[in-house]
Amino acid sequence: LPAAHAQPTDLQQWARLEWHIENRLHWIRDVTFHEDAHRARTGNGPAVAAVLRNTAIGFHRGNGETNIARATRRANRRPHDLITTVTSSYPTTQ
Repeated sequence: LPAAHAQPTDLQQWARLEWHIENRLHWIRDVTFHEDAHRARTGNGPAVAAVLRNTAIGFHRGNGETNIARATRRANRRPHDLITTVTSSYPTTQ
């Protein structure tokens, strides 16, 4: 919106939406997946790593997980279950 047409409620909604995105995705990528500490800086490495992180987050959210860190730890302890889930025709999780 042009500044002359922006109402306080519009600005408040925009700010809340921005923080919702920050808290729901970027914070998880930074804290759970340590994205800021990733050392790949050239070529396709950073883009590929970001796609893999987003895929993991989407996979866990699609399976109803609300705590991505806990879901990631559980998947790390049971990699065969995760591989079976991803490669099966009818994915289910426990």
